[in-house]
Amino acid sequence: MLAKAASRSGVRRVLMTAETTGGVWTYALELTRALAAPGVEVTLATLGAPLTPGQWHEARALPNLRVEQSTFQLEWMDEPWADVKAAGEWLLGLEARVRPDVVHLNGYCHGALPWSSPTLMVGHSCVLSWWRAVRGEDAPERYRRYQAEVARGLRAAGKVVAPTRAMLGALREHYGPLPEAEVIVNARRPDGFPPRARREPFILTAGRLWDEAKNVAALEAAAPRLRWPVKVAGETQLPPREEGSHPRRVEALGWLSPQELAGWMGRAAIYALPARYEPFGLSVLEAALAGCALVLGDIPSLREVWGDDAAIFISPTDVEALTEALECLRCEPGRLARLAACARVRALEYGPARMCANYLAAYASLVRMRRGHPVQPEPSSRRQPTL
Repeated sequence: MLAKAASRSGVRRVLMTAETTGGVWTYALELTRALAAPGVEVTLATLGAPLTPGQWHEARALPNLRVEQSTFQLEWMDEPWADVKAAGEWLLGLEARVRPDVVHLNGYCHGALPWSSPTLMVGHSCVLSWWRAVRGEDAPERYRRYQAEVARGLRAAGKVVAPTRAMLGALREHYGPLPEAEVIVNARRPDGFPPRARREPFILTAGRLWDEAKNVAALEAAAPRLRWPVKVAGETQLPPREEGSHPRRVEALGWLSPQELAGWMGRAAIYALPARYEPFGLSVLEAALAGCALVLGDIPSLREVWGDDAAIFISPTDVEALTEALECLRCEPGRLARLAACARVRALEYGPARMCANYLAAYASLVRMRRGHPVQPEPSSRRQPTL
């Protein structure tokens, strides 16, 4: 089915950009893997930090992927504009060499380049919406140029995609009207996160204690009153214990490979992420596939992804409510199991084949527009829902 869709779309080669840290790398590889089935080749142009040996290993396992690596600064970094310009020249050179059917941008500023191919732009997050959600105020004046450059890139894109309606709304709020836009939900392969029949009595989270968006600090504050220990995966450095204080109930697991993290998720009873800002939450999706019950920050994007029955939602600022929710789940094993089952059922809806089909349809609409053919939307009964 996907192969026929790719053939009808006329899309065989995609030039995609991605930064190498965070969820965008994971998303790019998941989509690339899914695009292999319909025979689409992807050239992935990376920016930011060099790939690690583990990332090279992941990339080389995909037969339809070729990586072109750079170390240009990213648009959200401090004073990146000379690098953003140089990266743009590099990307245009890649386009001339690769001759893609579609350019798939996972950043904003390069949308305004004079591309020869139609462009699709995905908004995974942004500085202005992060600042509003995390700090409760507008971003400082030093981000005015960032705002202008992002708005210019968004307006120039052929199509804008976001993983949730909440993120799409944030882009409109902070950068003005968008061109044609839609929601395509992210995905992860279920076979990468096998759940175990017997769960272990601990709470898992992934992030950094000082990451204000993930709000792992709320779990650190709740931990002394929890009967189950909290384990934190990621590049985490815990503050020193004061002499005479109670034993710490947060354990830093350190940086974990994707396979190692999946193993911990398969063991944990609860995955907690009291996030202040999370436009989609790939780690939450992974944990749900692995069989964890979910306790999440009560923010619009996470409500949108998980609905009312697949997670417990708490205010990111309410440590008392977080503590109570985690302790109630510990004391109610039946409810814990039901919540985990509901989360996994919901997570299985977000499969790579569905994501791939939606992106192929989006690519096809761009190709048809570039060729001068009006886009005829499919009847509603045939369209794949994006949520």
